[in-house]
Amino acid sequence: MALHTLETDPEYVNLQTEMVWMQQHLHSQRQRLLIIFEGRDTAGKGGAIMRFVRFLNPRHYQIVALSKPTEMEMGQWYFQRYINHLPDPGRIAFFDRSWYNRAVVEPVMGFCDEEQYQRFLRQVVVFEDMLLEDGIKIVKFWFSISVAEQKRRLEERKTNPLKQWKLSTVDAQAQEHWHDFTRYKEAMFTASATDRCPWVVVQGNDRDLGRLEAMRFVLSHMEYTNKGTTGERLEYDPGVVQVVKRC
Repeated sequence: MALHTLETDPEYVNLQTEMVWMQQHLHSQRQRLLIIFEGRDTAGKGGAIMRFVRFLNPRHYQIVALSKPTEMEMGQWYFQRYINHLPDPGRIAFFDRSWYNRAVVEPVMGFCDEEQYQRFLRQVVVFEDMLLEDGIKIVKFWFSISVAEQKRRLEERKTNPLKQWKLSTVDAQAQEHWHDFTRYKEAMFTASATDRCPWVVVQGNDRDLGRLEAMRFVLSHMEYTNKGTTGERLEYDPGVVQVVKRC
């Protein structure tokens, strides 16, 4: 569904209204919310963020999409460059990819070595526990997609001039390394899906449906003034959204 049609779709309008109320409450209470968007290439992470922020007050949120680290950053503690982008009081930070690059993309593509990868797995839960203990609320989305649908979307990116900028070296090898991405994704879930900070898998073959249910997941887990008064369903569909916790 195109962004310009959101204003005429009652379901989206109601969910967006709830999102605005949630943001206003977060701002008034000086709370901090971090929403991480990870997943397969072309699974709809960026589009989902655009749905989330469509009617939000831009003064009170930021979208974080970092480029590859500089030479200076490569010599820093891995998490360091992300810290300055964490949400300030009263704000929401939307991470279009995050420190979890080191859990999947980097080892698959050879951008880190085994020691760096294992160190990340040892540190990430401790790091996130520190954020949670300091009061930052964290939602970690993983947008899933089938191999056939990814292939179709990659081909579309090659031919659509409005989407060609999205193509990257990683995109070009996404299909070739499909099973490697799966293996590292499962290892990431095992290492970092905790009761306090689980992974939330969104089935992304139907992009519009996945985005709606992702919004519902966040809204259903937040408390805010006027919650639910639009009459829209806020409970997410477990057939589209699954919560992964550590066994």
